[in-house]
Amino acid sequence: MDNWPGALEDVVSAAPDAGFWRGRRVLLTGHTGFKGAWLGLWLARLGAQVSAVALPPRTEPDLCTLARIGDAVQGRLLDLRDAAGVREAVAAARPEIVLHLAAQALVRAGYREPLDTFATNVMGTAHLLDALRGTDGVRVVVVATTDKVYRNLEWPFPYRETDALGGHDPYSASKAAAELVAASYRDAFLRAAGVAVATARAGNVIGGGDWSEDRLVPDAVRAWLSGRTLSLRHPQAIRPWQHVLDPLAGYLRLAERLWDEPGLAGAWNFGPQTCEAASVRDVVELARRSFGRGEWQAADATGEPHEAGWLALEVAQARSRLGVSPRWPLATAVERTMTWYRAWAEGTDARALCEADIARWEAAA
Repeated sequence: MDNWPGALEDVVSAAPDAGFWRGRRVLLTGHTGFKGAWLGLWLARLGAQVSAVALPPRTEPDLCTLARIGDAVQGRLLDLRDAAGVREAVAAARPEIVLHLAAQALVRAGYREPLDTFATNVMGTAHLLDALRGTDGVRVVVVATTDKVYRNLEWPFPYRETDALGGHDPYSASKAAAELVAASYRDAFLRAAGVAVATARAGNVIGGGDWSEDRLVPDAVRAWLSGRTLSLRHPQAIRPWQHVLDPLAGYLRLAERLWDEPGLAGAWNFGPQTCEAASVRDVVELARRSFGRGEWQAADATGEPHEAGWLALEVAQARSRLGVSPRWPLATAVERTMTWYRAWAEGTDARALCEADIARWEAAA
């Protein structure tokens, strides 16, 4: 077992390689969002030369502003639905690696604005990949999608990368369609040009600095900081929760490996071990314990949009072929998340909190 490449001691040692990223030209989309802000900061810490494009921040407050991500990356505001603007941004960045995180990333917003969701997530991805055709120097593209790309049969098994795609709601369907767009551009154009294109399907991500609407932890923090009771629509729903740094480390590790092994291009799941998938209720109880206060109650979900009841990811491929596995189990992920929010509410600098969590994650073994 000790010599097997997926053994635990090898898995937990897999971390982004600063030697690989130092000086590397990277185009990051979505740096004004929650995950993108964390990734921009981490790439800068690794020494990458980061060009970034995104829409203006959509929340108040927002992590991009609070953590001064604009000081870490060369950012510009751009709507990926603008094909000409995307081509111009790609030409200016001259990327070697592209990390595509920009998206309309909320299920309930997708119900309210389905056309904008499809336009951003599907055509925005197509515009980016099309702009890379004929771009000299680009070698690797990682397109972040979601665990919700699978046709959810509500079965008690984790979904594998080879399982059927689907999507009941517009957000999920748009991300499944983005998977098809990425596969088509890879097979029809980019592989022959020496560009390795992979998609990354991450589970439910938590971490400090997310203020998105209709997400569990931000909703809890807003309620508890104001002394209100948190309402839960589906407390029994099971999801693959993970701290934001774990899937981001997976994206970076995947990009590193694709550089030398383009045959790894394809779809990849990043999430917790199956046994760590947990209910909304369980996560809220852990959050309340770490936060030190807060109450919650089950809400009447009658008439609410459809949401899956059970979802988990099979992550054996990432563990065995990339050496990637979560460093922080669920309890630690929740504790670090709520510690971040509590410290921020008490006046600690957001960027310092992010950098401390990155350093703590890098030191974990």
